[in-house]
Amino acid sequence: METRSFEIQSDIVRKGTGAAKITLTTGDTYEPGMGKDKPTERDELLEATSLVSVECEQYEYQFSMFLPDTFPILPVRLVIAQWKEYCPGDSCTNDSPILALRYSSGILAISLQTGEHRTNLYESVDEIRNRWIDFKFLVRFSREADGEIIGFIDGKEVVNYKGVTSYPENRGYTLKKNRYYFKMGLYRDIIPEPMCIYIDEYSKKEIR
Repeated sequence: METRSFEIQSDIVRKGTGAAKITLTTGDTYEPGMGKDKPTERDELLEATSLVSVECEQYEYQFSMFLPDTFPILPVRLVIAQWKEYCPGDSCTNDSPILALRYSSGILAISLQTGEHRTNLYESVDEIRNRWIDFKFLVRFSREADGEIIGFIDGKEVVNYKGVTSYPENRGYTLKKNRYYFKMGLYRDIIPEPMCIYIDEYSKKEIR
């Protein structure tokens, strides 16, 4: 996150008196591409290390997002929220997020990836700009079949997945219990157009 890209403002809020605004401009937090990947740029909020999720435990995430009506619709990679698995070595540092919210070419998608290939668990072409969208996810990360992802958009269940929700040990994830961290904001391939997103009402809790 570039410091100048983040602010708490009161013009556009979901509840209360303030919401986060993240503005991404070309060159922010640049990362060169690895292998066949394109270089990227990002401005994202990252949860504190003490809050990361632990394998086989269940968590509930809630947050609201607002894209202004001027938000560009482009056929490029854009991730607005993602759950990444902590990689203890070098072999897995370039792996894609396990679970991600993506918005490209006007399509909102919820993706799952635990190997070479990515699967979309949900897709919608409905207009999402110029209104608040409320997200809720119940997630259990696991290398076994007891993993779970239940997703809600505006109170409606749109994903109910049970199965593997973690990368395997042979990709370099060698911890006895893996760790998973959450980020939200703007992460994309490099393009000249600026983007901004508003975020409000974030919460996370462990389900026991």
